[in-house]
Amino acid sequence: MANKKYGADIVTDSLVNHGVDLVFGIPGAKIDRLFETLEHPAEGQRVPKLVVARHEQNAAFMAQAFARITGKTGVVIATSGPGVGNLATGLMTATAESDPIVAIGGQVPRNDLYRLTHQSTNSVALFSPITNLASEIQDPNNISEIIANAFAAANGAKKGATFVSLPQDVDDAQVTIEALPKITPAQQGAAAIKDIDWLAEQIKAAKLPVLLVGSRGSDDATVTALHQLLKQTTLPVVETFQGAGVISRELEPETFFGRIGLFRNQTGDKLLKQSDLVITLGYDAIEYEPRNWNKENTLNIVALDTTPVQIDNNFVPQRQLVGDLAQSLRLLIERLNGYELPTTSKEVLKKLKADLRASDEPSYTPAQGNLNHPLDVIKSIQAHVTDDMTVSTDIGSHYIWMARHFKSYVARHYLISNGMQTLGVGLPWALAAAMVRPNAKSVSVSGDGGFFFSAMELETAVRLGLNTVHIVWNDNAYYDMVKFQEEMKYNGQSAGVKFGNIDLVKYAESFGAKGLRVETPDDLDTVLDEAFSTQGPVVVDIPVDYSHNYELGSQLIGSEG
Repeated sequence: MANKKYGADIVTDSLVNHGVDLVFGIPGAKIDRLFETLEHPAEGQRVPKLVVARHEQNAAFMAQAFARITGKTGVVIATSGPGVGNLATGLMTATAESDPIVAIGGQVPRNDLYRLTHQSTNSVALFSPITNLASEIQDPNNISEIIANAFAAANGAKKGATFVSLPQDVDDAQVTIEALPKITPAQQGAAAIKDIDWLAEQIKAAKLPVLLVGSRGSDDATVTALHQLLKQTTLPVVETFQGAGVISRELEPETFFGRIGLFRNQTGDKLLKQSDLVITLGYDAIEYEPRNWNKENTLNIVALDTTPVQIDNNFVPQRQLVGDLAQSLRLLIERLNGYELPTTSKEVLKKLKADLRASDEPSYTPAQGNLNHPLDVIKSIQAHVTDDMTVSTDIGSHYIWMARHFKSYVARHYLISNGMQTLGVGLPWALAAAMVRPNAKSVSVSGDGGFFFSAMELETAVRLGLNTVHIVWNDNAYYDMVKFQEEMKYNGQSAGVKFGNIDLVKYAESFGAKGLRVETPDDLDTVLDEAFSTQGPVVVDIPVDYSHNYELGSQLIGSEG
């Protein structure tokens, strides 16, 4: 007699058919059959591997990092009520930052949906504003088609999170249907040929054309085509924070002019201001608002993207070239054969290169002997990180320093949340990276404030034996990124930024991880040597000197306006 099939079996079969081999989540009573199926499948039944996190928000962060790194769809599963509620920040972040996730949330039985009962909530209404699609399964026979549509919506021209609500009685229902096979998604072609012809002529006529590359321009195919274009043309490139790593070591000397993403005072900002043709490639306005880099509203902009861009007062492209970015770039390469940058632009770029190099050098002596200059910390991290490693940066003052000065030469190996600027992503992202890139160390960097948004996942790292180094820039328990900006705005005053100290070494050791501390700047390299040579999870406490952080937001271009 054939084994009985339940709704949970159709869910797992649907996930397998969509190529899912890893899911993240936390179980609960309203969705326990799905977790039972994942952990105890029937004989011969294929199911994805389950990774249980310590908090649903962190499980969503892990799914997001999995998606960003692999280009596949991340999957996260949580129970009803507060379980799905805890997914909200993770799904909002994924949608804002164009990372494809399918979230499956438990729900009360269908006959309890409109009653005030234990863990009842309108989860579809909760997630509709922050996902590409939110839907609830009302009929067990519709499980697979709703999941298929969730995968399609997560992987559209603008990727993002989707949410599927799975009532308990649908999860538990016996079914006779089979899961749908994977549906091959519709493929984009290149942008219109006449527009590519036009863009090639615009580049040839420009005195200083510049590429601004964003997160949607960082997939493997687009980066390969971009490298081919740059080898042929040496066009200057500015990365957004989330476009980090699109420029290789080979191309860096001639084509890389820094990253932009917060205050308008970087070399890349200066280059954009002088350009007479800014070509955005996979750029999303949420990465760095156009009102910052085009404050004067004088730039001539052309947008290459997979989706129509959001128009605002400071972002009105002369034309939009919408289509597959790699294909569009390859056609553009054909039309720029023999192109060279104008001599006048080379002189401008030479000066800006010198400006970029100068910005990486420390300009002051730390006030206290046991504190470390941020640029010295970055220099030491840089010396220990190889190109195959993944570095995940949390949010805080450290992220501004790292995003500007840490060099990454492989796309999607340096992960930053600059859409939502979500605290707590660093450690969960690093855990996901360690799972999908197990042969390389996974590194994460946070402040002591952001670290404790997700520090409980050290237990997950220890339980799974993940090869991670988490570096904490310790500023004596202040939320310094908030503190220094408040002080800039309110005549030196700040509010709500002081916390108590926690011994990070003992905290790490209590989970079974290794804890290290840099006692003096002279110990920095030696401590990181030990951290990077240790197998298993390591936490490194580095006291930093943030006394000069005002400089991060000073000397803004156009601030007199």
